[in-house]
Amino acid sequence: MRLRLALAAALSFTLVACGSSTSSQEAGPTRTVKHAMGETKVPMAPKRVVVLDTDKLDSMISLGLTPVGAAQASQNQTWPEYLGPALKSTKAVGTLQELNLEAIMALRPDLILGSKFRQAPFYDKLSKIAPTVFTERVGITWKENFLLDAEALGKKEQATRLLSDYEARAEQVGAKFSKLEVSIVRFMPTEIRMYGPESFSGIVLGDAAVPRPEAQQLAGQDDRRFGKLSQENIAKADGDAIFYSAYGEAAAKSQATVTAGPLWKNLKAVTSGHAHPVDDEIWMTGIGVTAAGKILDDLDEHLTPLA
Repeated sequence: MRLRLALAAALSFTLVACGSSTSSQEAGPTRTVKHAMGETKVPMAPKRVVVLDTDKLDSMISLGLTPVGAAQASQNQTWPEYLGPALKSTKAVGTLQELNLEAIMALRPDLILGSKFRQAPFYDKLSKIAPTVFTERVGITWKENFLLDAEALGKKEQATRLLSDYEARAEQVGAKFSKLEVSIVRFMPTEIRMYGPESFSGIVLGDAAVPRPEAQQLAGQDDRRFGKLSQENIAKADGDAIFYSAYGEAAAKSQATVTAGPLWKNLKAVTSGHAHPVDDEIWMTGIGVTAAGKILDDLDEHLTPLA
């Protein structure tokens, strides 16, 4: 206990000291950005950015930037493969809910991007390290989050163009599949989920105007991101096509068990050869414009034979 208190006191002292050095980082030209925690003056062109959520990895790479540090979704997780080699020099700074403040300080950031939903308790300490901008929620507001992150990075015009290009392509791709019902299923370590219209991948399908099975509209639910499935009611996962993924090794084992069973094998999409495993990092945790574009790639590739 004494050791823990001593470490906490040392960290607090370091944060106070770092707070005085932050003013020197802000000595150059700044812009004021309004965000979930208030207003923050940020550098005109930040050079050393730390990001604290997976969507912000996608935001940075989409804008042609690389964070010096980033929080991981879970301990020892690798960076998303779909973002390519750009993150090879990015340092880990803890996990989404358990940040390593000392590691963040060591990187001398001039901007920190995070999420109120996940990291609100850390905001005051982070603000003493560097100017900190928080988005409000995750997932359903991914487009607004992308524009806010881009504003803090001095790249809002570019972000607006990227979103416009994505939405135009979504409309173009989806126009071919307006008569299909497409299902989204995710295997978790302890449950199976069907994803609705307010999930990230559900929003992408909505932008493409690709119809969804009635059960996956989640009508009447306050939270329309996902609903739970069991092996017994797996029929709710059916559609003209199914896109499914697994979150982690335990979920992958569950997926293998369920998809080998008779109830899954009897689904219309499965018997017709239109059930497709997809990358969970893209469909579920990417939550950005680059990931959204890759979902459109999957739709185009796998649904074209059905059109």
